[in-house]
Amino acid sequence: MPSRNLLLALTAGVVAAGLSIFVAHAQAPALTGQVSSAAEGPMEGVVVSAKREGSTLTISVVSDNTGKFSFPASKLEPGRYSLAVRAVGYDLDGPKTADVAAGRTSTADVKLRPTRNLAKQLTNAEWLASFPGTDTQKKALLNCIGCHDLDRIVTSTHDADEFVQVFDRMTGYYPGSTPQYPQRLIGDARRNLGAAAGVKAMAEYLASVNLSKDEVWDYPLKTLPRPQGRATRVVITEYDLPRKQIQPHDAIVDSDGMVWFTHFGEQFLGKLDPKSGRVFEYPLPVIKPGYPIGTLDLETDKAGNLWIAMMYQGGVAKFDRATETFQTWKVPQQWQTDATQQAFLTPTNSHVDGKVWVKNSDRAQILRLDPATGEWENLGSFKDPGNNRTITSYGIPADHDNNLYLLDFSSSNIGKLDAKTGKLTVYRSPIANSRPRRGRVDEHNRLWFAEYAGNAIGMFDPKTEKIEEWVLPTPWAQPYDVVSDKNGEAWTGSMLSDRVSRLNPKTGEFVEYLLPKTTNIRRVFVDNSTSPVTFWVGSNHGASIVKVEPMD
Repeated sequence: MPSRNLLLALTAGVVAAGLSIFVAHAQAPALTGQVSSAAEGPMEGVVVSAKREGSTLTISVVSDNTGKFSFPASKLEPGRYSLAVRAVGYDLDGPKTADVAAGRTSTADVKLRPTRNLAKQLTNAEWLASFPGTDTQKKALLNCIGCHDLDRIVTSTHDADEFVQVFDRMTGYYPGSTPQYPQRLIGDARRNLGAAAGVKAMAEYLASVNLSKDEVWDYPLKTLPRPQGRATRVVITEYDLPRKQIQPHDAIVDSDGMVWFTHFGEQFLGKLDPKSGRVFEYPLPVIKPGYPIGTLDLETDKAGNLWIAMMYQGGVAKFDRATETFQTWKVPQQWQTDATQQAFLTPTNSHVDGKVWVKNSDRAQILRLDPATGEWENLGSFKDPGNNRTITSYGIPADHDNNLYLLDFSSSNIGKLDAKTGKLTVYRSPIANSRPRRGRVDEHNRLWFAEYAGNAIGMFDPKTEKIEEWVLPTPWAQPYDVVSDKNGEAWTGSMLSDRVSRLNPKTGEFVEYLLPKTTNIRRVFVDNSTSPVTFWVGSNHGASIVKVEPMD
């Protein structure tokens, strides 16, 4: 084709593409309206949700600074939708339903009224903000939200002695237990709550903030502000899973757009097709009969295989997506105890040396597996050279050379283990006792991690050997995991505030998106194949998968 014709063709293609994008953005919304209340008039930052009758999908948008909300036409099929809202301090006064028809915009102006039960609406973060006491006392409760929310504590009537008995009982439950679906640990395996004096102090503190002494709380209930500005420019989709018992812990998206997730309390690997909403479950082999079932960490190797940490089943598994088959490796019998637990593994850069890193939470051991031979190495536990205390890592990401990071959940340490020499170097984050956890290594070989007790995002640059930190703007957010996207922004999710936080490290600016429901966030994932990027997370206690699509 002559160069002039080629140029014209290319120009026409660019114009056509631009027009198609313009048309897509200019397309009339399927459902729109304004949110208001008698107390505030038009209301910004109200999450409005719509769920079609018979559907497993709930679509949510957020009202802007004029109180207006709009559902894109591409998100709502024709049909009758039930409506719901999230605006702390308010309940939906009407309408409760809306009809959506093809090819036209429906309108539903939403009215809110003051709630009669504010306590029922509070997030874990808002309860902690409301509690009297010191930050030290409150941080002791950060271990209480893995199996249930804080409202279970504050609405109880236990005194301090009864709380001590409750603690003793709870140490015997598998971490993937919930009040509805508990599993007991086997033999002498127990979860550690710390020294007796600390346990007693925590029991006394809980008895001071619950209803053991009165029928109402003697402290005011505090709430967080609603989203504003960019935080309202988002579409959120929640995909219901087929059983309430399903606890999606880690959720990741593969190259085909399928969402894979681990079951924290069942012996399955799950797959969600976002286009159809269909869910598939693959039975995971039981390799330690009689012990608790459920899995945690879900990772991929360079070939795209899925690797699963099998918790108290005492081993790891690989799932071949092409053949849909599992291969398992059990920790050698001589290292097995009732407390053997594989919460984390790292096959991400196993192609470098053929080795997969595995964490054994029992005795804080670091193991290494050669999948080709089935041979295991036990590197033992590692000590903090500053105080000789054992490093208890919660997350073991590997760098591009398959060197291992140990995120010390009992301090503020980041340990780096040289894969060739076995030498450990320890770096300390500026925030004291920040309790780093999970995290990812980015394309620049930098480690991003959550600082759970520091309420911050951390980044370690191996070139400078420095740690940089960004404190989240919402108090008591306490992030669980962090991932960096293709644009250099960092994403995390809160186990306490139901907010997804997006950080621009260059400016230090955060955008925090409020989710429509209580969401016990664990592993976070960003799909870089979309523009803007798409954020995914499992609702660990809500039996659903959540997709967050920012509009800018």
